[in-house]
Amino acid sequence: MDYSKLQNGSDIRGIALEGIEGQHINLTEQACRDIGRGFALWLMEKTGKKEGLRVAVGRDSRLSGPQLGSWICAAMVEQGLCVTDFGMASTPAMFMATVTEGYRFDGSVMITASHLPFNRNGFKFFTAEGGLEKGDIKQILAFAGSDAVTGAAAGTLQDGAFMDTYAAILADKIRAATGEEKPLEGFRIVVDAGNGAGGFYVDKVLKPLGAITEGSRFLDPDGSFPNHIPNPENKEAMESITEAVRETKADLGIIFDTDVDRAGAVLADGSELNRNRIIAMLAAILLREHPGTTIVTDSITSTGLAKFIAAKGGVHLRFKRGYRNVINESIRLNNLGQDSQLAIETSGHGALKENYFLDDGAYLVTKLLIELARGKKEGYTLESLIADLEEPAESIEFRMNILLEDFKPYGMQIIEELERYAAGQAGWSLAPDNHEGVRVNLDEAHGNGWFLLRLSLHDPLLPLNIESNDAGGAKVIAKELAGFAARYDKLDAAKLIAFAE
Repeated sequence: MDYSKLQNGSDIRGIALEGIEGQHINLTEQACRDIGRGFALWLMEKTGKKEGLRVAVGRDSRLSGPQLGSWICAAMVEQGLCVTDFGMASTPAMFMATVTEGYRFDGSVMITASHLPFNRNGFKFFTAEGGLEKGDIKQILAFAGSDAVTGAAAGTLQDGAFMDTYAAILADKIRAATGEEKPLEGFRIVVDAGNGAGGFYVDKVLKPLGAITEGSRFLDPDGSFPNHIPNPENKEAMESITEAVRETKADLGIIFDTDVDRAGAVLADGSELNRNRIIAMLAAILLREHPGTTIVTDSITSTGLAKFIAAKGGVHLRFKRGYRNVINESIRLNNLGQDSQLAIETSGHGALKENYFLDDGAYLVTKLLIELARGKKEGYTLESLIADLEEPAESIEFRMNILLEDFKPYGMQIIEELERYAAGQAGWSLAPDNHEGVRVNLDEAHGNGWFLLRLSLHDPLLPLNIESNDAGGAKVIAKELAGFAARYDKLDAAKLIAFAE
């Protein structure tokens, strides 16, 4: 098969199990073995070493994980790598295994497909320099599709463990920041792991720090995800952790995605801490620690968030969708001498300069817990940190399909024509310093908000995000756009048009 079709940005993703009609396995045994061979070739070329390379492998709770793991491990051993299988792990932990004293693996592999359905799976790769880029994945898949081999003598395979070490790093960070052995004593903190890989946080971080965790949910790994999708952006998932907080009267609720590179939270008052709100919370914390720092976000953050960051003395750079995009932009700014401590998407992918620019949901939660403990000492709450965040009255997204196989030229044409159209509309103004698609601000007479139309990174879609500061304002903005969208016969704008009517 053409392995390039398995590339999903800086990851590899495919179908590992039957069970959904019309979706057939493409992460076959042969594919996984070839990908393992491809990574061995890439790593040897990257390091210049042919012998003694050490690689760690971990997986989330997906049903197909053990089988995919056995195949890719066997292939890497055949190509001369010394492989350690960590079993159940989180994606951030697999990176940390490359930089932690006593481990320092040359590379690592995480078997995961994040929050996608149970039949999907895939691979993420790391070195001590961080997660691999799109070009690296392209090269690995090119090697996988070739007949090339390393020519090295067979390596070794052994079982290992790292999650205890990784969890201890997080717990020790909270102890160091608070100066207490059990800084969470007296706090009730509940976790919803959604049957993913995040259940470790209860027993290995929260309980040793003194937290009361009764009422936590779905901590046991189960790759069929019987309760809800492990995803902080999923409505049912957020309702689940909110319910847990209210039932137990918890001080904080925590929710992770499947492989723990993303997180969301629920505050003691039952309000959700995700999207713009979690960005604002982290920005408030980091701007106190690093005055004037730049916060890099994706393109769909709200106007209220930009005002909030500016009021705290920070710089907000609204960049492109895609967690690697925001991380790389933040790294670029730092390399130019402009301090940028946080790169974060509204999806919950957040990476801090102080933590290797690793998108790590457990680390973000650890920052919140430090603040929770400090607030108790100093007389403030987490809620108070974002009390002055202006939030929109309405927010909605339309995902409009482009009905063409070669969709990118058509999508770009629509965006370019909308930009020209917007320049001539009364009450509309193009947002300055926009890095993706076309973003337009609308005055009070035309919906009192903004919209962003952009082209999806990988799919034949034009996502349209609309926010308004007025009740009913989103419909006003949709009406302003419906007539324009109706011009394009290869754009499925039916939901937008129906909403506007």
